[in-house]
Amino acid sequence: MRMDARICGLLLACLFSAIARQAWGQASPRGSSRGTAAAVSRQERDDYRAALASGSGDALDKSAGEFATKYPESSLRRYLYLRALRQYQAENDPAGILSAAREVLAVDSADPVALVLTATVLSDRFSPADPDREQRIAEIRADAESAIRSLEHGVISSSTAPQQSALYRSTLEAMAYSALGTVKLKNGDDAGAEKDLKTAANMTKARPDPFVWYHLALAQDHRRNFSSAIKSVEQAMQLASGNPQLQHLVEREHDRLLHLAGRKHGSPEPGSARPPE
Repeated sequence: MRMDARICGLLLACLFSAIARQAWGQASPRGSSRGTAAAVSRQERDDYRAALASGSGDALDKSAGEFATKYPESSLRRYLYLRALRQYQAENDPAGILSAAREVLAVDSADPVALVLTATVLSDRFSPADPDREQRIAEIRADAESAIRSLEHGVISSSTAPQQSALYRSTLEAMAYSALGTVKLKNGDDAGAEKDLKTAANMTKARPDPFVWYHLALAQDHRRNFSSAIKSVEQAMQLASGNPQLQHLVEREHDRLLHLAGRKHGSPEPGSARPPE
């Protein structure tokens, strides 16, 4: 389980900044199918800039809603909701992220950032005991897979260098695969979880994610592949120092795996058959 809303990080913050620069200049992304992001009147432009200057995530979200009501056809609505999404991420507010991401998707159902963040928040919150678990699994899977397809065919931002765009794309794809792997792990599909989490880990070698490595270790542990699980959890240990709660879980899992790997028959003791997710 993730201990916070560590959903974007520095790299995605840079991506949001690139999107904001596009919107502020009222320029359409080159090659975009999303229409021209430009105000059709001076009043719309002024109202857009006033809304963009709102402070907190809640204030931005409210301003974006008021702007969308006044200009229901404006292509700038998407950028305002993305700005609210960015602010909610900075405030570590998963509920706000989910709300703003869904507003973005109401305007642009193929927006990869909103799809990835929706899938990520929902997978973090998912529990097999949820009364709507099947519906939730289907939603996470649909959002993550739609994001992957969108990223395979789309351009992240024309205002970034090709190398940066490739890094943004791989980061978002990794987050999508991580969401798929996390919900599979929580739902008992350990083989599927291991596959998706390995994909996510391979995509984030430049900026490794301790949560991905920790969840991968759990999937491998569940499959009794202790040697691989130890390697994965040791990767997580190297990266988790900035999150004390995660570090505690990682260290506990590491101790558990070393104990199990040292047993001749590899049979877990009572109460240690399956670590917490």
